[in-house]
Amino acid sequence: MSQWVLTQQRVLGVGIHIPDSEVASGVDTAGVYRDWLCHRIQAGLATHVVTCNAEMIMLARRDSLFADILATADLVTPDGAGVVWALARQGILIQRCPGIELAESLMQVAAQRNWRVALIGGKPEVAQAVERVWQQRYPNLSLWVHHGYGDAQQEQALVASLHDYAPHLLLVGMGSPRQEMWIRRQQPLLPPATWMGVGGSFDIWAGLKTRAPRWWRDHHLEWLYRLYQEPWRWRRMLALPHFAGRVLTADLWRHVHSS
Repeated sequence: MSQWVLTQQRVLGVGIHIPDSEVASGVDTAGVYRDWLCHRIQAGLATHVVTCNAEMIMLARRDSLFADILATADLVTPDGAGVVWALARQGILIQRCPGIELAESLMQVAAQRNWRVALIGGKPEVAQAVERVWQQRYPNLSLWVHHGYGDAQQEQALVASLHDYAPHLLLVGMGSPRQEMWIRRQQPLLPPATWMGVGGSFDIWAGLKTRAPRWWRDHHLEWLYRLYQEPWRWRRMLALPHFAGRVLTADLWRHVHSS
């Protein structure tokens, strides 16, 4: 049995899972989530993981379907710096857990424990490159890879192939919210497994893009580095100041009503 029990702390109405003990900056938060998920994979439990950032929380405020996906996910982790900041304002000191790092740690465990892994997403050539990278890293890893493009008929064939393969772990790189919506549709059609959206991780694994240098990540500036690489994302980034304003307003509301 996993030694960790997770509880929820709300950020603008969205529940973020945190370890039940007091969380300090020295705690390996990603390790807690990895161990919790490994326990569920070993037990054959169906699990949906959402790596949550401020943009996703703001989307949930205006999209009821997406809000329901976040509310019913089995694990919602603090992926974005804004979420960690909002939790800190409530006295919850927790490390950011980037989804790409959590996914990579699960892949390592999967190779050790002979779990079947499916990777779905990216353009066909990107998916092929990702498959080569992971097979080179873990030659014994049981891996099934498919790109994230196709019509309804191709998607039906993809799901049928996944059903036959019966993966323990599925990593879906279609970008948010598309990947979360896709997981919601497909999860009931397949045997119990752990599903996790990994956003742009496929492009990084394929070598098309790079992660921010360590200093940027340690100072919660990975979002700015990503904006530098993908300037077209500036419209989506407008959600960040709105998120900060909502958090500060919620802080003021709590303070007034607790006085």
